[in-house]
Amino acid sequence: MSIGTVAVIGGTGQLGAALAVRLARAGVKVVVGSRDAAAAADMAAQAGHDMLGMANPEAAAAGDIIIVTVPFAAQEATLRAIAPHVAGKIVVDTTVPLVPPRVMRVQLPPEGSAAVRAQALLGDGVRVVSAFHNVAAHKLARDEDVGCDVLVFGADKGDRAVVIGLAEAAGLRGLHGGALENSAAAEAMTSVLIFLNKTYKVDGAGIRITGELTDPDA
Repeated sequence: MSIGTVAVIGGTGQLGAALAVRLARAGVKVVVGSRDAAAAADMAAQAGHDMLGMANPEAAAAGDIIIVTVPFAAQEATLRAIAPHVAGKIVVDTTVPLVPPRVMRVQLPPEGSAAVRAQALLGDGVRVVSAFHNVAAHKLARDEDVGCDVLVFGADKGDRAVVIGLAEAAGLRGLHGGALENSAAAEAMTSVLIFLNKTYKVDGAGIRITGELTDPDA
């Protein structure tokens, strides 16, 4: 699958940096975006793999596919900043609506999910897909099998398939999760996983779908 250039917005954060490095290691051309262009450039240079770093809007303009990896509190401002540069593109929103200090309690936004909120903020001309909610960033940053599935949500099956390809390039198993509205389930599950981590002292609990799955395109 030809993926093109992937721009990781918020790419100096834990999840963004881990995804950027994994994708670059797999041969994907990656641009790292940040509110601080210098920080993005430093991160890209240190990571190697011929990655480039720049401010979020410029990174979004340079990317064919955009992955947004910012905290819920920064979601609206970040999406508004990149909106002029993402028309017609796939924007992968990884946002989980965690509201400190009660991050172990599900607190979905009025729109129903962060993904639906992202679509409303970006408008119908942007192909929003949501994914990577339940992957522990610190485990993803290590060069090892994370042992976690990625549920991918979006209105268009073809767009979901592209993001599944990204997940697989990052060494994860991506699975179709259905409509964008279904993202609420994965977003909510993150709070449950945080609770499990604390209660059972787990080093980054994740989700693995059991059963023998068949190719949906077969």
